[in-house]
Amino acid sequence: MKALLQRVRHASVEVEGHCVGEIGPGLLVFLGLDRGDDRVVGSRMLDKLLAYRLFADAAGRMNSSVSDVAGGVLLLSQFTLSADTRRGLRPSFSSALPPAEAEPLYQWMLVQLRERHPVVAAGQFGADMQVSLVNDGPVTFLLEL
Repeated sequence: MKALLQRVRHASVEVEGHCVGEIGPGLLVFLGLDRGDDRVVGSRMLDKLLAYRLFADAAGRMNSSVSDVAGGVLLLSQFTLSADTRRGLRPSFSSALPPAEAEPLYQWMLVQLRERHPVVAAGQFGADMQVSLVNDGPVTFLLEL
């Protein structure tokens, strides 16, 4: 499982011209689900992304998490994070979790995230999404489990 975290001032996602998710300051999370990922891995990833310290504390150091600053989380599924790009000029998606297995895991993670964090928005699984954001910093981290 991979989660690309971007600290944002605001972010939104549209599907077919309609806004389906929007947050103010917080984290935009692109989630890539790999073969072998399950709820145990998903729970560990949620623990990590909610506690990961990438927001400034009172001294200006990255010592605060999205939970500490009560920021929003916008969760988007992105199977392209699971691509194998080591060889050739075309990505291979053989390591990605098939959609029939990925969607229930993504939906479960979204429910769990909403139970653990007060401000959560989401994209639409499998949709052609247009994402707008203002990256704060820029600060971007790739978490892998």
